[in-house]
Amino acid sequence: MQNLPRSTALLIIDVQRAIDEPSWGVRNNPNAEANMAALLARWRRDRLPLYHIRHDSTSPSSAYRPGQPGNEFKDEVRPLPGEPIVAKRTNSAFIGTDLDAMLRARGQTTLIIAGVITNNSVEATVRMAGNLGYAVFLAHDATFTFGRRDLNGRNWQADEIHALSLANLHGEYCTVVDTRQMLDARLYDDAPPYGRSNSATTGA
Repeated sequence: MQNLPRSTALLIIDVQRAIDEPSWGVRNNPNAEANMAALLARWRRDRLPLYHIRHDSTSPSSAYRPGQPGNEFKDEVRPLPGEPIVAKRTNSAFIGTDLDAMLRARGQTTLIIAGVITNNSVEATVRMAGNLGYAVFLAHDATFTFGRRDLNGRNWQADEIHALSLANLHGEYCTVVDTRQMLDARLYDDAPPYGRSNSATTGA
């Protein structure tokens, strides 16, 4: 069974209504949102640190652009009042935001990451977190991606892209785990628990 410090922070990345736009194509991991919700429920129950990452696109045509319905969080992971929201404008949650400063100020150096898209914002955030020295656990069944065509014209299925992204990250930038491992993890005290009463909101 995995042991985690009570300061372990849960990051849920870009789970907004825009991700349901049909133009994305066919996705994998249909139960990903349910797994994200389960992680979120456990972190809320135990008053553990959590951060909602919101993508505020600057592209006029993006469904993620502020003011559009797609910018809103999906119901499964909708923040409660007082929970911290980190707004970003690039793929990595660490670029142009106060996320790194907030985590370090609170002694939160172990992260669990879930969200979308596996090979885009999730991968970019995991890579940077690993390079910044965080201990990162990526919940493979609490993230998903979409099929796409490569530069040679070959179509790759979402499951294939997802698996390759995880393989690139595991052991180098993070440890790939499943949701159940994180739900069953034993917690030990390394710092005072961080509750929602201490949360703050930041923008990019």
